[in-house]
Amino acid sequence: MKVYLLRHGLTAYNAVKKYQGTRDIPLCPEGRAALRCAGWDPETVYVSPLSRAVDTARVLFPNSQLVPVPDLREMCFGIFEGRNYIEMERDPDYIAWVGEDCRGRCPGGESRDEFSDRTCAAFVQLLEEALAAGKSELVILAHGGTQMAVMERYAEPRRDYYEWCSGNGAGYVLDADDWAARRTLRLVGEVCYTKEETR
Repeated sequence: MKVYLLRHGLTAYNAVKKYQGTRDIPLCPEGRAALRCAGWDPETVYVSPLSRAVDTARVLFPNSQLVPVPDLREMCFGIFEGRNYIEMERDPDYIAWVGEDCRGRCPGGESRDEFSDRTCAAFVQLLEEALAAGKSELVILAHGGTQMAVMERYAEPRRDYYEWCSGNGAGYVLDADDWAARRTLRLVGEVCYTKEETR
């Protein structure tokens, strides 16, 4: 079975590198215009309930059924949401969080481990249900954080968390043939569903 793990299109927050987290920030006009139809329609696409993911899925897969999965939403960055690193360069809470390699709990939000456990549990449930049903593909459209958490934990070759965030409207294709025996997913390719580039 092939697994497609995709990221939403560009938002205004992405453009200025603001933490958006669980805020429901929509695609910006430029982000929506940059997306293109994927050219194939899976029966079902599992999406984060945040509008930037749902709206991206509607462009990429206009004839697919979209199923929102709440635990695929982005990490909650608490008080950091709505600001970028330049705005917080003197914020002691932000300095402390960055000093811990961004692993601690964001004030008012989640820690990276809490987020990874949440989103990976949702992912594994979807994967195992798809395998049990004999599906040929599983398509998930969510966030950069979702990609990083799942790919760091399960993908081969092994890479660090931060190396797994794809561009907007892009993502990874994985082979799940070794899942039952080894709980790993083999990276077989990358995809990009924007008009500027194809892979």
